[in-house]
Amino acid sequence: MNDATPAARVLQGLPERRADLEDFYRHLHQHPELSHQESATAARVDERLRDSGYDVTTGIGGTGVVGVLRNGDGPRVLLRADMDALPVEEDTGLDYASTVTTTDAQGDTVPVMHACGHDVHVTALLGAAALMAAARDQWKGTLLALFQPAEEVGDGARRMVEDSGFGDAVGAVDVALAQHVMPVPAGIVGTRPGAILSAADSMRVTVHGRGAHGSMPQSAVDPVVLAAMIVVRLQTVVSREIAPTEPAVLTIGSVRAGTKSNVIDDHAVLELNVRTYNEQTRTAVLDAVRRIVTAECQASDTPKPPEFELFDRFPATTNDAVTTEKVAAAFADHFGEQHVDAPLESASEDFSDLPRALGVPYTYWIFGGVDPQKYQAAKDARRVAQDIPVNHSPSFAPVVQPTLDTGVQALVVAALAYLGIDG
Repeated sequence: MNDATPAARVLQGLPERRADLEDFYRHLHQHPELSHQESATAARVDERLRDSGYDVTTGIGGTGVVGVLRNGDGPRVLLRADMDALPVEEDTGLDYASTVTTTDAQGDTVPVMHACGHDVHVTALLGAAALMAAARDQWKGTLLALFQPAEEVGDGARRMVEDSGFGDAVGAVDVALAQHVMPVPAGIVGTRPGAILSAADSMRVTVHGRGAHGSMPQSAVDPVVLAAMIVVRLQTVVSREIAPTEPAVLTIGSVRAGTKSNVIDDHAVLELNVRTYNEQTRTAVLDAVRRIVTAECQASDTPKPPEFELFDRFPATTNDAVTTEKVAAAFADHFGEQHVDAPLESASEDFSDLPRALGVPYTYWIFGGVDPQKYQAAKDARRVAQDIPVNHSPSFAPVVQPTLDTGVQALVVAALAYLGIDG
C-alpha cells in the first residue's frame, strides 16, 4: 500500500472506527429484514449518514436511502450497497446468529437470515462514508451513498429509479460503483472488465391437459407426461442451440402436478431459470423455451395453449472497461497481490439497473469473506465445494475481519480513484 495516496490518508481513520463497525455489523446480522421490509435497517443507515454530515433522503422505492456529501467541485461518484436478507434459517453457530422470523409477502411465517452478505455491504459502505466525511481535505467532488432494498427479488433498484423522488435525491452522476462479498479468502479483491454476473430470468409455465381417472388414460391429456417431455426437450436448448463458447444455463427447478396416484390432473406447472450474459443469447434461450413448450402442447393436443409468466428478472452485470481499468489500477496500488482477476460468475444482481437508468458507466467487483487459513485447508484437501459455504447457504458466515476492513478500503480506494487530490 502506498502511504502517500489520498486513500491511505483517508483510511488512517479506520482503526479507531473498527470496533464500532464490527458491533454494527453483528447487530445487523442479528436483525435481518426481508426484501421490501428493510425499514429498521434503513432507519439505522439514515441515522449514521446524518451523523456523518450527509444530506439524506429516505423512502425511495420503498425503503431505499440516499446520502449525499458535497465537497466542492469535482466528479459525482455513487457507491451502492444492498440491504435485504433471505428467508433462510441460519445454521452458522455464531453467537450473533439470527433467530428472526417474520411474515413474507405471501403471508407465510419464514425465518430470516443475512445469508448473502448484505449486512457486510451495508456496514462497509457506512464505514467508507464516515471516513470520507472525516477527511474532506483529501478529496473534491460529491459522494453519494445509496442503500438499495430488495436486491434478492430483483426489483429493488428498478423501484428506486422509478420513484419520482429518485432524480431529486441523486441528481447527476459520473460513475457508479458496487461490490459483493463472496466465498473466497478474506482480504482478496477481484475485478473484471466486461461481463461479470449473468442476467437471470425465472419463468413459470402452465400447461393444460384434460383430467381423468387414472384407470382411463384414454380420456385424458396427461399433463405429467407432457411436462416430462418438456423437461427432457429443454435440456437441448443450451447444448444444441447455443454456441459452446457462449455461457448459458437453463434449470428446471420445479414441476408440480396432481394430488393423488389414481387421478390424472388437468394441468402442470413448471418453473425454470435461465442465466445468460448478453441480450442476444438471453432472447434466443427464452424464445426457444416458448417454442418447445408450445410445440409439445400441440403434439399432445392440449385443450388450451400454454401460459408463460416471467418473474424475478435480473439484468446482466457488464462492467465498463475504462472504469474497471481505473479502479483496478487503484486496487493494485493499494492491495498489491491481494488484488486479483475475478472469474465470470453465474450469480445475478440488479445493481446495473441503477447506472443504466442514470446513463453512466459502472464497475462491480468482488471481495473475499472466508478465513484464509480455512479456505487454504479446503483447497489443499480439494474440498472447497464441500467445506466452504457459499452465498444463500444457511451456513454462510463471512469472517468479520479482514472482511469488513477490506470492504471499507475497497469502497474508499475506488471512490478516490475519481475524487482524490494530491497533497
